[in-house]
Amino acid sequence: MRLLLLIALVAASLSLAEGVMVCYFGSWAVYRQGLGKFDVEDIDPKICTHIIFGFAGLAADSSIRVLDPWNELCDNYGKCAYDRFTALKQQNANLKAILAVGGWNEGSPKYSKMAADPTLRSKFITSSIELLKAHNFDGLDMDWEYPTQRGGSAEDYENFAILLQELREALSAEGMILTAAVSAGKGTIDLAYNVPEMSKSLDLINVMAYDMHGAWDDYTHHQSALYAHPLDEGDNIYLNVDFAINYWIEKGARPGQIALGIPLYGRCWTLASQQETGYYAPAHQPGAAGQWTNSPGMLGYNEICYKQQNQDWAVVNDPAMHEPYAYSFAMNNIWCSYEHEASVITKAQYAKSKGLAGTMVWSVETDDFHGLCHDRKFNLIKTMVEAFTGGSITEPPTLPPPTTTTRDPNLPTDPPTTTTTYKPPPPGVHCSQPGLNPDPADCRHYYTCVINVSGGYDEIEEACPEGTLFNPENFVCDWADSVCHLDGDVCLNNC
Repeated sequence: MRLLLLIALVAASLSLAEGVMVCYFGSWAVYRQGLGKFDVEDIDPKICTHIIFGFAGLAADSSIRVLDPWNELCDNYGKCAYDRFTALKQQNANLKAILAVGGWNEGSPKYSKMAADPTLRSKFITSSIELLKAHNFDGLDMDWEYPTQRGGSAEDYENFAILLQELREALSAEGMILTAAVSAGKGTIDLAYNVPEMSKSLDLINVMAYDMHGAWDDYTHHQSALYAHPLDEGDNIYLNVDFAINYWIEKGARPGQIALGIPLYGRCWTLASQQETGYYAPAHQPGAAGQWTNSPGMLGYNEICYKQQNQDWAVVNDPAMHEPYAYSFAMNNIWCSYEHEASVITKAQYAKSKGLAGTMVWSVETDDFHGLCHDRKFNLIKTMVEAFTGGSITEPPTLPPPTTTTRDPNLPTDPPTTTTTYKPPPPGVHCSQPGLNPDPADCRHYYTCVINVSGGYDEIEEACPEGTLFNPENFVCDWADSVCHLDGDVCLNNC
C-alpha cells in the first residue's frame, strides 16, 4: 500500500512537467485566525513546480534581511519556517523552493539605493546567497515594487537590469535560479523595466496580472480581466491580461519564460446604490473585510466561495467578459470581482495558447485549501494545472490506520520521550508576543519582536511605506484607506 501511495505521489508531481505552476506563499497567513490560518505544512507541494516564500526584506546596509525571525528562523525558540518550507521538496523531487525579497510593504527607496551602488549590490548578492544556502533554497525571486516608482529614481530602469545580471551570474555559479515578480501595468512597465536586458537574466518572469482595479477606483471593475470591457476607454484599455502579456512579449520577454499571474482573491467595493450593480457602478468605499484575511477591499477566494454557500449572493457572468463578479445586498452591498473554476480554465488555456511557461498564483493560502466549497482541496490551483497540461491530478489513496500489536510484557520498555518547551517572555514595552506586533497608538509603524538569549524581547521598530499603515488584523502594511476602515480600531484616530 505504501508503494502504491509513493507511485501516486510521483505521478501527481510528474503531471506538472508540461508547464510551471508557481505558488506564492504569504507567510503572514500563519497569524490568521480560525479556518483562515495557513502554515507551511498546509502547502500541497505536489501541485506546484515552484513555491515562493514571501518575503525577505532589505536591511539598512543593503544586506538581505529576515523580516520575521521568530517565525522564519530556528534561533531562540523560533518556528523554523524557512527550513520547514524547503523541506517540502522531500515530497516532490521536482519542486523548486525559492525565497522572495521585496513585496509591497518594502517600498522602493532602499532597493533604489542598493541597485545604484556596485558595493551595495555586491553586499546584497553575497548575503542573499549565504541565506539561501543556509536554508536550502533553490533560488531568489526579486519582487521590487517598483523600480523608478514609490520613492525610486529614474536610474532604477538601468540599475535593476544590472542587478539582475549580477545576481544571475552569482546564483548560476551556485546552481540556483533567478525569478522576478513584475507589474502588468503599462505605465509601470514603461518606466521601470528594461525588458530586453532583464529577460536575459531571468529564468521566470511572473507577471502579476491582477490588482488592475480595486477600491482605489470609485467604480466597480474586474481586477484581472482577460480582455478589455466594452466600456473601457483612456488608460483603462490597457488594464487587462491580454494587453499585459502581449506588451511584455512585444518589449522583449520570451513567452516561454513568462508565468501568467492569476489571483486567488477578489477585489471588493461597497456599492453606492442597489440599482447599479454591473461594471462601472458607483462605489466609493472598499468592501467589508473578510473574517480570515481582515483587509477591507479584498476577500480570499476561500472567503468568497464560503460566503456564497452560506449567504445570499448574486453571481454574474457578463457575456462580454471571461470572469465573474458577485454582489450581496445582505452583506452591506458588497461587490467583488474574482476568479472561479471556469475563469481560471480560460486563463490557463490562454497562457497555453500564447506559448507561456505556465501560470502563477498569488497566493496559495487563499485557495479553498480546506475543501470547504469543492470536493477537493486547492481546487483552483489544480484546475489551472489540468487546463494548462491537459492532464488530471488524481488524489492519492488514503493509507489504512496502522495495525495494532500486543506488546510482550517481558520486553524492556522504551525510554520516555521528552519535548522541549518554553514559556513566552512577559510582555515588553511594545511586544505582547513573538513576531509582528502593532503599535496601538500609531499605525504608521509596527514592531518585530524576537526572543533574546536573556529570555526577554528584542524590539525592532519597522516603518510602513508611504501611503500604507500597519493593519493589526492581518499583520501587514496595508492601504491606508483599508486600515482606516477597521471599525473600532484605535488606528481610526491616526489616519
